[in-house]
Amino acid sequence: MFTSSIIGRWLEAVDCCPWGATTGRHVFPASHDAAPVRRPAPLYTAEERRRRDASPWTLVQGVLAPVQFAVFLLSLTLVLRYLATGSGFGMATFSIIVKTGVLYSIMITGAIWEREVFGRYLFAPAFFWEDVFSLLVIALHTAYLAVLLTGAADRGEQMLIALAAYAAYAVNAAQFLRKFRAARLAAWPSHADCAAEPRG
Repeated sequence: MFTSSIIGRWLEAVDCCPWGATTGRHVFPASHDAAPVRRPAPLYTAEERRRRDASPWTLVQGVLAPVQFAVFLLSLTLVLRYLATGSGFGMATFSIIVKTGVLYSIMITGAIWEREVFGRYLFAPAFFWEDVFSLLVIALHTAYLAVLLTGAADRGEQMLIALAAYAAYAVNAAQFLRKFRAARLAAWPSHADCAAEPRG
């Protein structure tokens, strides 16, 4: 949280920088006649933000999320390699099992985090649709484990189920990234605020 706080303050400083175009953003001159820009609603209330910052599960989520993404990329490579060459089934299978284990871990700890911050284990309004899609991701990963353990599908079909689970995971990850980006934009000062801010 300390590192993310530093990064957040740095990003806010850059956002107010008069040379913002060098960061790849468009900078428009302040105008009294310009219509006010509608900014996203805050993701957290002040109290929810306080609980988020105080919760140890926030750090756990911050660690598990990139770990899961790294495992996903490695496993996806192994699955595609098996489908293309027919070799490496054992390594691909092991990687999917590890990916599924990390997914279960982040879902369980995420539910605990959501309970501490929002007062419910799932479907808090701020993350309702992300949680709905997360259940689909869990269902597909669990379906893969089921066919693996029961032998209800051949090797190729098992890998295709894993790919479907991974596609759903990628969409879900994009949902969360979009939500957190919107929250960051809501927290950033607007260009009008920056123009009015003294630059001692």
